[in-house]
Amino acid sequence: MLMSSDIPNVLIQQLRSWSQAGLSHLPKARYSQPRPGDHSISEVAAGNPSRSVATEIAASSSTGVAASTATGAHAVDFISSAEDNYAAAASSANVQTPPTSRVGSQGLLGGWQIGVTGSAIDVRPYPVSLRIDERQHQLGQLALQVAGCRRCAILSGCRTQTVFGVGNPQPRLVLFGEAPGAEEDQQGEPFVGAAGQLLNKIIQACQMRREDVYIMNTVKCRPPQNRNPNPDEMENCWEYAERQFEILQPEFICCLGKVAAQRLLKTEAAISRLRGRWFNYRGSRVMVTYHPAYLLRTPSAKKATWDDMKMLLKEMGIELPQA
Repeated sequence: MLMSSDIPNVLIQQLRSWSQAGLSHLPKARYSQPRPGDHSISEVAAGNPSRSVATEIAASSSTGVAASTATGAHAVDFISSAEDNYAAAASSANVQTPPTSRVGSQGLLGGWQIGVTGSAIDVRPYPVSLRIDERQHQLGQLALQVAGCRRCAILSGCRTQTVFGVGNPQPRLVLFGEAPGAEEDQQGEPFVGAAGQLLNKIIQACQMRREDVYIMNTVKCRPPQNRNPNPDEMENCWEYAERQFEILQPEFICCLGKVAAQRLLKTEAAISRLRGRWFNYRGSRVMVTYHPAYLLRTPSAKKATWDDMKMLLKEMGIELPQA
């Protein structure tokens, strides 16, 4: 009898056999042809889904900081500001998500695809797209449901209010973060504290406005002392995030930090392995970069984050102003 824990290894073996037989790519939910940076069967089967971060940085090294500063004052502020007044309360605990147990019911060709570490990434197509007024209505109804949620005794017992999400209900891009902080818990809106101010600078440097994108988190309640949400809390809240993605149906998702990336992509891979690559979630193209709170603690990582954002902008067809 095949156990669920054996399924990822069996599927990887199947991928290897397909690769050896000459099959290079599987069909995807939205794109009928492979796109640059997409995972080929042979790459995943060999445990090397895409080019390395070092390769991506090398490819953009000719522009470097000079290209970043060419985007104007906002980009300069984003890359060079030290944020000396930031007092980070977030925990640095290494929370890891458990392997998915949903592979067996769907199967590789039934809506799941082998991910970075052999786990399954959801690639089922989104439902039929909604009109903007229908999206607004359904988001509003879902927000009411979230507001009454009591699935996590600790989180629901200590929150001021839930933090659902904010922004364009018909976005090209969703910025997907970790969990609300103290300011977010007070205001009921994601990314309004120090990390949110830096995120606003990143958005502006990308020639967009906050209202152009949609911003949401992995969980809707602030964890005590701003710790990382634990696996049970993320699992309890994931139904809401999945439903948000189904309503929004973004063309692109940018995971901000390890927690969001590992949860969406169902992997335990380090962020250094996930950056610089493209993934697929239900037809949305997914990329990973550092969380703004990490950038406030580690300003030297801002250059790498800007490299990530330039990769995103290139794929979105957004040109940055020249110097």
